[in-house]
Amino acid sequence: MTDRHEFSVVSSRDVHIGRVVGLRVDEVVMPGGGTAKREVVEHLGAVAVAAVSEDGLVTLIHQYRHPLGKRIWELPAGLLDSGAEEPLEAARRELVEEVGLTASSWVTLVDVAASPGFTDEVVRVFLARGLSSVDREHMGEEEADLEVHRFPLDRAVEMALAGEIVNGAAVAGLLAAQAVLAGRAQPRPADAPFEDRPTRFAARQD
Repeated sequence: MTDRHEFSVVSSRDVHIGRVVGLRVDEVVMPGGGTAKREVVEHLGAVAVAAVSEDGLVTLIHQYRHPLGKRIWELPAGLLDSGAEEPLEAARRELVEEVGLTASSWVTLVDVAASPGFTDEVVRVFLARGLSSVDREHMGEEEADLEVHRFPLDRAVEMALAGEIVNGAAVAGLLAAQAVLAGRAQPRPADAPFEDRPTRFAARQD
């Protein structure tokens, strides 16, 4: 078996370092011996929550997303605050802030690389059960604008398959939640290792 090519980086240049993302350009050694430039959007990473009630309703939010120029359906979700924040704690926080819920049971469903052709963003999606309502905390203008709706989980999956839900973490999380709750798959523990959590942008903030 031949050795696999190592895509080593010979140079890297920062183009933009913002509050939420960074953009760099890497020069990468290609299999033919030459190099190619690759633009990389660095990200803190994020979490999302499929919160499913005992009667099978999943909580979705309808939120404006400027790059798409419209409101789309998503799971409650948010950025990891720093490189040190535990994903489960971030998920607990976002569930309260966005939809006013807490949960007594948590497991890991899937980790979703948002668009690995150009960004290192990976989203961890949790399944939350044993839900209780609490006062929702409005943390900003976008959160104040979002609408909260609850759908039967099977209906939400139908929406994803019909193209009515296009957010990657939401689509993956809903399908995974349906499989786990139907007994067709086993989730991971809530504190399962997050092997592909992005680290480059968080390190810039330390």
